[in-house]
Amino acid sequence: MRYYIIAGEASGDLHGSNLIKALRAKDPDAEIKAWGGDKMEAAGATLVKHIRDLAFMGFVEVLKHLGTILDNISFCKTDILQYKPDVIIFIDYPGFNMRIAEWARKQGFKTVYYISPTVWAWKENRVKKIKRDVDLMMVILPFEVDFYKSRWQHDVVYVGHPLIEVIEREKEVPPVSLNTSKPVIAVLPGSRKQEILTKLPVMMQMVQHFPQYTFVVAKAPSLPDELYTSIIGDKDVLLVKNQTYNVLKQAEAALVTSGTATLETALFGVPQVVCYKAEPISFWIAKRIVRVKYISLVNLIMDKPVVTELIQGDLNEQNLKNELEKLLTDGPGLQSMKKDYAELWTKLGSRNASTEAAGAIMGLLN
Repeated sequence: MRYYIIAGEASGDLHGSNLIKALRAKDPDAEIKAWGGDKMEAAGATLVKHIRDLAFMGFVEVLKHLGTILDNISFCKTDILQYKPDVIIFIDYPGFNMRIAEWARKQGFKTVYYISPTVWAWKENRVKKIKRDVDLMMVILPFEVDFYKSRWQHDVVYVGHPLIEVIEREKEVPPVSLNTSKPVIAVLPGSRKQEILTKLPVMMQMVQHFPQYTFVVAKAPSLPDELYTSIIGDKDVLLVKNQTYNVLKQAEAALVTSGTATLETALFGVPQVVCYKAEPISFWIAKRIVRVKYISLVNLIMDKPVVTELIQGDLNEQNLKNELEKLLTDGPGLQSMKKDYAELWTKLGSRNASTEAAGAIMGLLN
């Protein structure tokens, strides 16, 4: 079978790579072309476009790069027509993928969506397009099944969260030394340039307040070191690449950009402060159209404030210092967070999402 997979972000590259392995286990002769990153390429996909050229965050950034995005959409359609895949698999990245899905349906291609767009948070009308353009929707959050069924009378397949299998395997691997004698505070500033430029400067202000700790910044592999060093300056900070999980296994606490990293940090059992800051115009627009109580996956899944979220103006030096001090003190708040982390594992279950997803795709094709 021929598979065409489109992921546009670092998390999609991770989950896409494991899906590729699962597909190959069921279909050893699989031919796979993909939009993704190093992990998907290492898993055996022929890379069409790299995620470093695809990830634009926020309304302003999208407008700035609209020409590039439209060129990519046109190129993608041409490439699909030339390749003639048996199925097109979309992984999150909805602004791009939903446009391709609509076009692909008209061309007669089978379509699968793995990891639903956050239609429960905003742009709920996208569900109409999903029902029309997507042959198989696979979701990874328990509450998404009820959302689609109760609000839209649409059946979706719950495959479990793909991070469960990834982190279960990773926990069996002993950590590699970070060459520091001090306890570690992990800094996860995101995988996009604009995220790092807005959040990392505030995160780095913590170094002077906690000299007894080593701050370790997990660098996005697709971004240049200079982006980080220009912000870190002469501070005594470690900058590491492709070691996010290794850092989390050794961290006492973490400063984390909202997104998949908040869930990864929780599943490793690391106390965290969630940090979010966007360009003012993007944030102003988002506040008026996004309908969620929380921005972190941990709080969304648990439906309560398990971890503190410092958003926009609240993400400042004093607030971040206060919250980090709480995480480094063994008080009732920390114990409550750890208890909720254990419940989070139970809520997400123990399914192997990649295997389940690959099986559902093969069922559709057969």
